[in-house]
Amino acid sequence: MWTGFGRRVIGCLALAAIFAATSIPASAQSDAGYPTRPIRMIVGFAAGGGNDIFARLVGQKLSELLGQPVVIENRPAAGGRQSAEYVANQPADGYTLLVGASGMMSVAAAVYPNLRYHPTKSFIPLSMIASFPLIMSVPVSNPAKNVSELVAWAKQHPDRANYATTSPAFTITTELLKLKTGMPGVAIPWKSSTEMLLCVISEQCLVAIADGPPSVPMAKAGKVHVLAVTGAERSPELPDVPSMAEQGYPEVNIHLWSGVFAPAATPPAIAKKLEAALQQAILAPEVSDKLKAMAVTPGGTSSAEFRRMIDADIKVYEGVVQAAHLTFED
Repeated sequence: MWTGFGRRVIGCLALAAIFAATSIPASAQSDAGYPTRPIRMIVGFAAGGGNDIFARLVGQKLSELLGQPVVIENRPAAGGRQSAEYVANQPADGYTLLVGASGMMSVAAAVYPNLRYHPTKSFIPLSMIASFPLIMSVPVSNPAKNVSELVAWAKQHPDRANYATTSPAFTITTELLKLKTGMPGVAIPWKSSTEMLLCVISEQCLVAIADGPPSVPMAKAGKVHVLAVTGAERSPELPDVPSMAEQGYPEVNIHLWSGVFAPAATPPAIAKKLEAALQQAILAPEVSDKLKAMAVTPGGTSSAEFRRMIDADIKVYEGVVQAAHLTFED
């Protein structure tokens, strides 16, 4: 028979067990049962754009793997930055994720001093979806056959040496080329990559370093002359175009990317489950093949690899901004 003292001891132990079970910090919680309801994937761009397509493609496979719907929510504003700020302030429970592009993440961290979030401090970078190089186009009438010849031509005609841009990412890439070659050039801003290329076609701009979707069709149609792709490797879509590295400019190694992020305080066990599921989703043939068809390189990186890449990107961009004395309006 239990004495009064024994009952009190047992009661205290039971209360202690209940308290311990209910006071486990979020960082130590397991992923058991997660997810039990739909997951929102926030995209800071309009439906139909590249990041939206990436999100829907990966989200569908992620839903199959996790057994819950993945709902794509478009919140286009401020180049995606408002969506990043929104997700950074959502509950860190694994039910609100962000599809973040390099322009609103690593580039923004380098160029906007008052940015209200940080790509690797406000978020856990879960996995990169895809990356792609930029393509350097000039008018078909320009005599330059490679980057060195273009630089020489620009130095001989500084009054005609201007470049088209539509975002800090394109500006930084072109300014990096200018820093490494001494090429002159004044930026002419436009609202879209297509407008950038139209500026080149009309010979109002000497050069445009832009993304592949609008550049490749215009190059194949003979409307622009492509001199290089950024980075070390050639683009499968333009196999005859040498890379910047092949032409002696390995430092011009800018790749844009898109990836999935969770708020920084997301419990590690849930973040790990999401990381593994995203890697599996992105590398699944039915997803990776469709990504390749969009002229991008499938990601599927680990969270640690993605984080290191972002931090390295920020340092490169910050260096260019400082060296070129660039300022951007937020």
